[in-house]
Amino acid sequence: MSLLKDWKLHIIVLFFVLIGEAIGVKQFNLGVGTVALFPMLYVLIMGGIVSFPKLKLMNETQMKRAAGILGISFLLFVAKLGSMLGPSLPKIFDAGVSLAVQEVGHVLGTIIIGLPIALLIGMKREAIGATFSIDREPNLAIISEKYGADSPEGRGALGVYICGTVFGAIYLAILAGFLGSLGIFHPISLAMGAGVGSGSMMAAASGALAVTFPNDAEDIALFAAAANLISTILGTYLCVFFSLPVTARLYEWLEPKIGRLRKEAAK
Repeated sequence: MSLLKDWKLHIIVLFFVLIGEAIGVKQFNLGVGTVALFPMLYVLIMGGIVSFPKLKLMNETQMKRAAGILGISFLLFVAKLGSMLGPSLPKIFDAGVSLAVQEVGHVLGTIIIGLPIALLIGMKREAIGATFSIDREPNLAIISEKYGADSPEGRGALGVYICGTVFGAIYLAILAGFLGSLGIFHPISLAMGAGVGSGSMMAAASGALAVTFPNDAEDIALFAAAANLISTILGTYLCVFFSLPVTARLYEWLEPKIGRLRKEAAK
């Protein structure tokens, strides 16, 4: 009931929604592609601004209540997607191999690309936690169980988790819209890529894709939800048995080489 009593929070949310809908969808041509901005993106940015501590527009209690409301909202969103998944199971089964393979990119992309970059910018064992996955809630639990929450690996995972929470949805929304405008990738492939294991990131990316491909909006939501579910379930096991051990082993091999290169460049 306390959620309903906080009238200031609900007024702010309603105000942001009205502003977002009033602005509508905006597209900017960058020459090589188009960036699509849509209402959810504006609301995310406005929410980040008003929750900035120095502005003192919202206190910590209100932010915690907002997080609770967000959780309820995503339950409704997931329920809606679930109602779409059932009737469309034949489509999902037809794309079964593709849905399974897309998880490989989520795992290997963070390790192969992320780990060397983390080492080049000076991270030590924090790089293991920061790059073995995209570090959402199940991945934080894995790192905490293996190394401890206050370990370097735990701090690296938590740092990526916070960055993903603050910037992830905005980044994926812009990236998905831009990649869709290039005309290189099929909209369903991009929809599968949007399912990274985070409800907010998936919603932002699939929303941008729906703006770019309005005729495929329903299938985009469907396949993004299916890919997100697979990433959450299958990705947990992949992180435990594959990506975390591989990242730790690669760190031991790469750190002496890349760390030495960075020290030599700094001289």
